[in-house]
Amino acid sequence: MKAAIQMDSLEGININGDSSFAILLKGQERGYEQFYYDVRDLTWRDGRLTTRAFPVTVQRIAGDHYKLGDPVTIDLGSDIDVVLMRQDPPFDTGYLTGTWLLERIADETLVVNDPKAVRDAPEKVYVLDYRRYMPETLITRRLDEIRDFHDRHKRIVIKPLHGNGGKAVFRIGEDGDNLSALVEMFNQTWKEPHMVQPFLPDIEKGDKRIVLIDGEFAGAINRKPGEGEFRSNLAQGGYAEAADLTETEREICDAMGPELRRLGLVFVGIDVIGGKWLTEINVTSPTGIVAIDKFNGTDSAGMIWDAIERRLKERSQNDRTDR
Repeated sequence: MKAAIQMDSLEGININGDSSFAILLKGQERGYEQFYYDVRDLTWRDGRLTTRAFPVTVQRIAGDHYKLGDPVTIDLGSDIDVVLMRQDPPFDTGYLTGTWLLERIADETLVVNDPKAVRDAPEKVYVLDYRRYMPETLITRRLDEIRDFHDRHKRIVIKPLHGNGGKAVFRIGEDGDNLSALVEMFNQTWKEPHMVQPFLPDIEKGDKRIVLIDGEFAGAINRKPGEGEFRSNLAQGGYAEAADLTETEREICDAMGPELRRLGLVFVGIDVIGGKWLTEINVTSPTGIVAIDKFNGTDSAGMIWDAIERRLKERSQNDRTDR
């Protein structure tokens, strides 16, 4: 297999927790030929999508964890079997443009996750399809709406609609101090509306990251806030512990699994608070598999590659049938 991974710089990643690094390690272990490239190097010309890419090898040695070969120009439609779209958000016009370009090779090359589905499923908007499992949610830029929401719930959380990693997530207490100033700052910083939800005290018990691979439950961890924090994201000082699924969490996985598979969303991470409140469906560049495998003894990266191999086999069989 020839695989190209579209991601941010390899230099500064945490090799002990980065999911993309784990996927690269497993692909290398299986003998795949792997290439690294930056989304900004995509080029469309004369009906072909190419990029400058680097053959990449990886090892679990901090500070010497990757080596890039000499750059080559590859045709992502004809030279590659699968493209892994793994760059981090923000979900901005640059990110969108990458999905538009990769969508044009979809009949030749498997792209994981499917670029059209990723574009149509931003984490804090796609989750509204499953609002029966969500806490009450407000999406708006209007201060009067947010004030009314705060009056009813007393303690709330405000976060950017397209943020990631727990960045710029604010909790507002019952007194509502600085609410208007915070909304003003949000409106000046982001053009889109913002997400507002009640503060859920159950966050103290953790925020569960559940991974689904090709629509099937693969594992989970419970992320707890660090000292002095209410955010449980590992990137914000949270810590992980082993976790099983509640009955409601299993119901959530069963409800969305077939649709994720149909859409080509192979690697997905969902976030659930208190065993019942679904807050996000992460499809752009999900994380968490290294911690999950550490606690459960599983091989999530291998499961992702197994799902890719199955999809490539299905595509090959469909192509023969069409001929």
